[in-house]
Amino acid sequence: MDLKKNDFIDLEITGYTAQGSGVGRYNDIAVFVPLAAKGDRLRVKILKTAKTYAFGRIDKILKASEDRIALDCAQFAQCGGCVYRHIDYTAELQAKQQMVQDALERIGGFRKIAVRPIVGAKAPDRYRNKAQLPIGCGPDGKIRMGFFANHSHRIIPCEECLLQPEEFTAAMEAFRQWAEQSGDSVYEEETGKGRLRHLYLRKANATGEVMACVVVNGNGVHYESELVNILKEKVLGLKSVIMNVNREKTNVVLGKECRTVWGSDTITDTLCGLNFHISPMSFYQVNRDQAERLYTIAGKYAGLTGKETLLDLYCGTGTIGLSMAKNAAKVIGVEIVEQAVEDAKRNAQDNRIDNAEFLCADAAEAASMLKNRGERPDVVIIDPPRKGCDASLIETIAGMAPQRVVYVSCDPATLARDLKLFFQKGYKPQQVTPVDMFPRTNHVETVVLMSRGEK
Repeated sequence: MDLKKNDFIDLEITGYTAQGSGVGRYNDIAVFVPLAAKGDRLRVKILKTAKTYAFGRIDKILKASEDRIALDCAQFAQCGGCVYRHIDYTAELQAKQQMVQDALERIGGFRKIAVRPIVGAKAPDRYRNKAQLPIGCGPDGKIRMGFFANHSHRIIPCEECLLQPEEFTAAMEAFRQWAEQSGDSVYEEETGKGRLRHLYLRKANATGEVMACVVVNGNGVHYESELVNILKEKVLGLKSVIMNVNREKTNVVLGKECRTVWGSDTITDTLCGLNFHISPMSFYQVNRDQAERLYTIAGKYAGLTGKETLLDLYCGTGTIGLSMAKNAAKVIGVEIVEQAVEDAKRNAQDNRIDNAEFLCADAAEAASMLKNRGERPDVVIIDPPRKGCDASLIETIAGMAPQRVVYVSCDPATLARDLKLFFQKGYKPQQVTPVDMFPRTNHVETVVLMSRGEK
């Protein structure tokens, strides 16, 4: 029986997609259902069909999964952030571990590699140390802040996000009070007019320092001193108030120019025993506590004894490489973003690390350059963006013949694809450990150790 749009079917949910939707099978058709839980029996309304799959929504829960829990967020069904607030955290971790295992088997062809138990978060809520909150106007003309709905730029108002620290809730309320009295207009994406674009917040979890950055279509805002005063009154740990200038008609949140209105240019956090200065522009792991656990695993996989040269590709502000510098003879970090390289150099200097060098270059270009100047790393760490590594970079890394490669991935699918290419170059995956860096979302990080040897 073929499925058609607006059909109603009974469906048992047997697993999850990489995006966090529930999936079940109706005859030979896979049916994807958002907000469903593995073990649910549902009445589903079909919204869209294709030859081998369909999309639906829950019409009625006939029998709830044992993994289902009561919702604690009014925005959950609309917001584009969380996808797993309707199931308990143990079930979420199981889903993410299975996601990594499935990718390795189906995409990479690695059927004999057992994925080690996922490293879950001690606190699955309140972990985010950064928020980028778009500013808009509601139908009543009043300011609204929140998060974009999935696949749109429609703002879902949110007075409190359970993934963010309570200081961010206080900052949002303080900003809203100020904005309603300041007279500054809200930025309109369609016309490029208006002043207030985003409220950008950062917190250093170890020190408690908070930064409030207002992204404006202009040099600043009216009544800046009043904004500072209300933020100081309402936000515990406030250390910095900054204006970021973004006059471009773009979806990119931050502009290139920052002006400190009050307090410090940066806030300071500690990670793996090191101090890191964080500016609005700095890359820094969103979940500090889980980042420490991930770096510990990566350090163990690197197997440094103090004699090795460590090459850290896609190094960002140097956090991974610097956390391992004490166990290496030399660390070479490579990053294409110039500001991140400057931050990495400063972080090395501030932590009195003198065996680290940082290069501003494309990863493949830098790897080739190091090879040409006779640098042969013993260990290579790669932490690429979601798209993974270019085949040319994998070719270059293999040509440098490091003993070990540690791959830190934020996407199981591109990880599995790249591991297959590394395997063809003589690097076999030895250990695979998922780390839940972003609880309640569909994202999962994975750390993999590869070593050179026979295929």
